[in-house]
Amino acid sequence: MTIYQTLLGEDFKRLHPELQQRYALPVDEPFFATGVMKKIESGAAWMRPFYTVATRTKFLFPESGENIPFSIRNTCKVLPTGELEVFWERSFHFAKKTRKFDARMTIDPVKKVVKDYLGSPSLFYSDLHFSVTKEGKLLIRSGIQRFVLSKMELPIPKVLEGRVIVEEGFDEMRQVFTIHVSIHNPMFGRLMMYAGEFTPQSM
Repeated sequence: MTIYQTLLGEDFKRLHPELQQRYALPVDEPFFATGVMKKIESGAAWMRPFYTVATRTKFLFPESGENIPFSIRNTCKVLPTGELEVFWERSFHFAKKTRKFDARMTIDPVKKVVKDYLGSPSLFYSDLHFSVTKEGKLLIRSGIQRFVLSKMELPIPKVLEGRVIVEEGFDEMRQVFTIHVSIHNPMFGRLMMYAGEFTPQSM
């Protein structure tokens, strides 16, 4: 059983059937898809030093644009601890550069959160709260966040958090997955926003 099925329990069955299939993720059978981000918006220009560090760890990036080709690969594997982990690889293919946004997810079945380590190597951690909307979409909101410094993890003050909202659905008319991601900081404003669509591809 996938980590997302375990986390959502009976609510997993309320997801659109295509989303249920997408998030089933059998071990070592990647989900791969390509599509287009209709809009990508980064943060303010003065934040460029932060994005410079973030791009080196396959996290956030400074570019913005429209109709940017996109690909995503999700792979579930068994860790030495016996836990299941899902590795997220997102690629945004700008005209002059491809940017990556990686993440590794496991679950805390007691707290009922996804444990999300962002980037490769990970410099940031966030609890993620998963829920299902009445339309059968997947809604994800961030919770507690920490800086990751080697084996140490330090709490991120609320004013510095990147508050995340993700909504993923399926458009039956067009037979595509839809995605909208917003990362916002209460003090600095938008850190990243992207919205678009994608379709599965054979590996």
